[in-house]
Amino acid sequence: MRFYVRKRRQAPAVIIVALIDILIVLLIFLMVTTTFKQQPALKLALPESSQAQKTGANDAAPLVVSIDPKGNLRLGADARPVTIERLKEELLVAVASNPEVKLAIRADKTAPIGQVIKVMDASKEAKLKSGVNLFTKEPGKP
Repeated sequence: MRFYVRKRRQAPAVIIVALIDILIVLLIFLMVTTTFKQQPALKLALPESSQAQKTGANDAAPLVVSIDPKGNLRLGADARPVTIERLKEELLVAVASNPEVKLAIRADKTAPIGQVIKVMDASKEAKLKSGVNLFTKEPGKP
């Protein structure tokens, strides 16, 4: 009888350098394709005005309330949904921390006018000193 001596195989080795190269390429790909500034997903068709003005870069950023075509309210740059009662509370907190805070309403041109009035009433109840501004666009501009 003939016995064969089996040779022991070496365990497969993982080449770490190649894995690191692949991970760096994936990391670069993800960094390039990622958007870093999130834009609010709320699309509004602003009303046109012949007196539309651009705000200056030196002005303090106002507290923005957006009103969509269905009348839903959203507060701030992150466009978080709020109710009228919650908006009143947020405005009171904002005025308490900064008495010179400004409020700007970004309402769709088909938004219910009643919601715009409610937001203006909430600003008066919070005793905003600087008043309320409305976002508009120049005629003929998209």
